[in-house]
This record gives sequence, structure tokens and C-alpha cells, in this order.
Amino acid sequence: MRGDGVLEAVELRKRYGATVALDGLSLTVPPGSMYGLVGANGAGKTTLMRLVMGVLAPDAGKLRWRGRPLRWADRRRFGYMPEERGLYARMRAGEQIAYFARLHGLSPVRARRVADHWLERLGLADRRNQLVEALSLGNQQRVQLAVALAHDPELLVLDEPFSGLDPLAVDVLAQVLQERAAAGVPVIFSSHQLELVERLCDEVAIIANGRLVAAGEVAALRQREGRAALRVVVADAAPGWEANLPGTLLERVSDREVRIAAADDQAVLRAAARAGRVLHFGVERPSLAEIFREVVA
Repeated sequence: MRGDGVLEAVELRKRYGATVALDGLSLTVPPGSMYGLVGANGAGKTTLMRLVMGVLAPDAGKLRWRGRPLRWADRRRFGYMPEERGLYARMRAGEQIAYFARLHGLSPVRARRVADHWLERLGLADRRNQLVEALSLGNQQRVQLAVALAHDPELLVLDEPFSGLDPLAVDVLAQVLQERAAAGVPVIFSSHQLELVERLCDEVAIIANGRLVAAGEVAALRQREGRAALRVVVADAAPGWEANLPGTLLERVSDREVRIAAADDQAVLRAAARAGRVLHFGVERPSLAEIFREVVA
């Protein structure tokens, strides 16, 4: 575990009766990073976020913020988006954002200005006076994100913020989060959409059974974890041509495309050229989804 992060979890442990939710988990979140938490249902991601926010207390271990023990006053400067959305269904969208801004100490005038800013920024200006219950799921999640952002937090903790969103809503939320990270605000979020995590995150932590099984920069993980594959595309080849390639067949994508693991890439290239016209030949690093399957298995 590095010591250069703004948020550090050190040997966190948490049980719910006989169920172990976190089992000595340690990780470090760098400043200004998009940090993804990846794991199957029940892996411990939500428990970790609830510990960070003070919703739960750890059975053992500690949390540190900027090199010292995390305090309640620090948590008041965090923005939180729980998986179970916490909006008031009968409150209007603009009022909702302003209300939570005031709970964080903003004056009535400042709270209204902040609400107007985020309504505009998140594409909700024309929904200002609609009841939350009348909004679509995507627009409700935009309101929830605005609530988390209303007090200009020093850390964002978001539990499945992209769940159920259409591609346009994903793009809007992703852009806002990237802007916050670029401004120096660490953004921690969990997601089962591994392609999205790979695209957005600077670093990821893969959690299984309450333990950290892999963590680091996405590019470094793809370089270090899993096996690199050769992607070979051959036209005009006879059926079963891939059987003559030296190495281990990882995937037969189509009649003319395969992914193969081999020690001698030049031998694979020569064999592919004998089989037909080589349209593509190159090394592919494993995706985050492939790494996840490998390290969790």
C-alpha cells in the first residue's frame, strides 16, 4: 500500500454476524483520481463506502484522511451517493438540491444559486419544478449527483452511480465526475460495468470476499495481470486453419479471427501467413473484465 494517497484504508474488518464483509482490506486513493471499486455482489464494496462515510463503524482497522485519522468533520466535506437513492419523492428537483445544500451550511441564497448551477450543468434546467417522483430514473440520478455535489465536496463516494442509465445520461455524469477529478477531488465509485470503469478510471481496486485481490493503475494492471494475447485475423483460410497455429487458443472469435497465447509471435505470424491473407496481427493486453475473471477465479 502506497503512502501518497488522500484516503487510506488500513486492514479494515467488518462482519455481519457470521458473514465476513471485509477481511483485512487495505487500499490507498490518490488525490484527484477516478478510483473504481470492482467486485461481485457481496464482495464488500458497499460496506467499504459506508465505512468511509461513517454510516458503519469497522470492527478493526482504520481509515486515514490526508495522513491522519478520518474524523466526522472530514466526512461532512464528503459527497455521498448511496445505491439506495435518498431523495424525497414529493419535493421538486430544484428544492431538493437547495435543501441538501442548506443542510451543509450554505445560506438560502447560495443554496439556490448552487441548485441552479447543477440543474443547468446536468441538463435538468427544464425539470427544476418537477416532483422527483415524476422524473425518469436517469434524471433522478442526476438530481442525486447534484445533491452530492452541492456543497463542493473534497471527496466523492458514489455507489453504482451509472446503474440503469442510458448512454447519454452516462456521458453527462461521467463528464462531470472527470471534471471534479481534474480539479483535484478524488472520485470513488463502484460499478459492475467494467468497460466503463476501464474507460473512466485512473486506478481500480478489485475486491473478492472482502479482500483486495488486485489494485493499481488500469494500464499497469493490464500490463501485469493476466496473459497478453495475439489477435490474428486471416482471410481466405481453410476451415480449422487455427489448429495449425503454435500456442494455446484462447478464443475463436469467428471463422477468420482468433486470440492465441504463444511464446513465439513470429512463428504464429508465419503459420498465419501460410493459412491465408493476414488482415491483422498484433498483441492485445487483457481487458479489465478479463483480469477480473482471472484474479477472482
